[in-house]
Amino acid sequence: MASNPQDEKLAQAGDADMLAKLGYTQELKRSFTKFEVLGIAFAIMGLLPSIASTLAFSLPAGPVGMVWGWFVASGFIFIVGLAMADLGSAMPTAGGLYWWTHYFSAPGWKNPLSFLVGYSNTIGLIGGLCSIDYGFALMLISVVVISTDGAFVPTNGIVYCVFLGCVLSHAVVVTFASKIMGKLQTVFTVANLLLIAATVIVLPIGRRAERNNAAYIFGETANFTGWPAGWTFFLAWLSPIWTIGAFDSCVHISEEAKNATTAVPYGILGSIGLCWGLGFLCMIVISACMSPDIERLLTTPFGQPMAQIYYDAVGKKGAIIMMTLLFLTQWLMGISVVVAASRQSWAFSRDGALPFSSFFSRISKRFGYTPLRAVWGCITLSCILGLLCLIAPAAASALFSLAVAGNNLAWFVPILARVIWGREKFVPGPFYTGKFSIPIAIVACIFLVFSTTLAMMPVGGPSVNPESMNYTVVINCAVWGGALAYYFIDARKWFIGPKITIDPDQLTEEQMQKMAEDRTVDLQLPPMIVKDGFGAEEKVVTVDV
Repeated sequence: MASNPQDEKLAQAGDADMLAKLGYTQELKRSFTKFEVLGIAFAIMGLLPSIASTLAFSLPAGPVGMVWGWFVASGFIFIVGLAMADLGSAMPTAGGLYWWTHYFSAPGWKNPLSFLVGYSNTIGLIGGLCSIDYGFALMLISVVVISTDGAFVPTNGIVYCVFLGCVLSHAVVVTFASKIMGKLQTVFTVANLLLIAATVIVLPIGRRAERNNAAYIFGETANFTGWPAGWTFFLAWLSPIWTIGAFDSCVHISEEAKNATTAVPYGILGSIGLCWGLGFLCMIVISACMSPDIERLLTTPFGQPMAQIYYDAVGKKGAIIMMTLLFLTQWLMGISVVVAASRQSWAFSRDGALPFSSFFSRISKRFGYTPLRAVWGCITLSCILGLLCLIAPAAASALFSLAVAGNNLAWFVPILARVIWGREKFVPGPFYTGKFSIPIAIVACIFLVFSTTLAMMPVGGPSVNPESMNYTVVINCAVWGGALAYYFIDARKWFIGPKITIDPDQLTEEQMQKMAEDRTVDLQLPPMIVKDGFGAEEKVVTVDV
C-alpha cells in the first residue's frame, strides 16, 4: 500500500493494512494495548457491582442457583466468546458484528440481516449503559436509605434524576478524558479487582460466627418464584448472562487497538475467563455469608439485597462504606460502556445506516481522534430510554434484559451466518479454534437462543400484571420489528451494507485485484464508496474485473 501520512500518524502499518483489507481507512488513533482491550470489557462487566445489581435474579433459586448457575452459564458464555474470538481475530473492525453478518450471509439476506444486527447491537449497547446507570442510581440511593435508617423513601422521579446525573457525568468524562481512555481501563480494572478482594475478605470476617456450611452453599435449593424449581434455576443464569455481556466491546474498540488481530481475541476470552472464575468465587463467598432468610434479602427496605448482606456482616457504617465503593465502581463501568456504544454507533453511521449518519460519523481531531458526536448521540438516547424508570420497577428492569436480548441477537446472527453460508469464505486470523470452530459456533447459537428466551420471561412467575410484566419482549420486538420495517419500507433503496471508505489511490494493484476477486465470487458485495474528509459527499468507485 502506498504511504498514507494520516495512517502512519494513527496506527502502525500492519494494523492500517489489515483495516484497509476490510475496506476502511484508518480514522481513529490506535492507542489501546492488548491489556487495555481486555480492560475495557472487564471494566464494563464490573463483576461485583453487576452481581449486586442482578442478585435478585439468582437469589430466588437459592445458593445452588447462585453458585452453580453462575458456573454453568459462564461456561456457555465462554463458548460464545470462543466463536466471536475466531471472527474478531480474522476481521477486526469497529462494526464487526454487522460487518461479519453482511460478509457471510447469502446474497438475498445480506442487507436486511446486516441492518437488523447493526440496530440491535447499537440499542443493546445503549441499553447496557442504561441498565448500568440505573443500577448505580439504586445503589447510591440504598446508601442514603441505610444512613437514614429507612426514613428516606425514594420515588421513581428521584431514581430517574440520579440516573440522569450519572449518564451526563459519563458524557463529560468520555469527552475530556478521551486521550487517556486506554490508560483509564487499567485503572478501572484494578479498582474492580480491589473491590472483589475487599468483599471476599470483609464478608467472611464479619459473619465469622454465622457462616453457612458447605452443604448449604453447594447443595441448598430454593424457589421464591411462581415458576417450577427447574426454571427458577435457569432464571438464575440471568445474573452471569447480564454481567458477562460486554465482551463484544473488544470488537468495537478494535480500530483503536494495537495488533488488533491478537488483542481482540485476548480481550474477549481474558475478560470472560476472569469473570467466570472470580464470579464463581464471589458467589461462594456471598452464599457462605448471607442470611439463610432469602425472602428477607429479597424484600429488604434498602432496595438492594447486597446492601442487606453487607449490613448483616459489617453493620451500618461498614455497609455504607462497601456500598459506596460498589456504586463508585459501577459508575466507572458506565464510562467504558459509553466508549463501546459510541464506537458501534459511529461505525454504523460511517456506513450510512443510522439517522443523521453524516453528522454522527465525523471524528473529532481536537479530542484525540474520537467519535465525539456519536458519544453524545448515545447519551441522548440513554436519557430517553431511562424514562422507563418513571413507570415502574418492572419497566425499569427491562433495561437489563434489553441489553441481553439486543446483544444476543447481534452475536447470534453473524455466528449463524458463518455456519450456514460462510464456511468457505472464512479465513482464520492468528487466533483460531481449528476443527472445533464450527461445533463451538453451533453450541454458541443454541445457547444464545436459550438465553434470549430467558431474558424475555417474567422473573416472578407466569401470572403477570402491569407491575410484574417483563417488557423486554415489547421493547426488543419494537426495535427489531422497527428496524426491519424501516429497511423494507425505505432503507432497502439505499442501504448497501458496509461501505468502502479507503481511498483507491492508496490501494496497490494487488489489493485492487483482491477486491475484484471478492466481487466476482460474491456479486452482492456493495459498490466501493469513498467519502470525502467530512463524510458528506460520496462517489462510487468501480473495479474492473
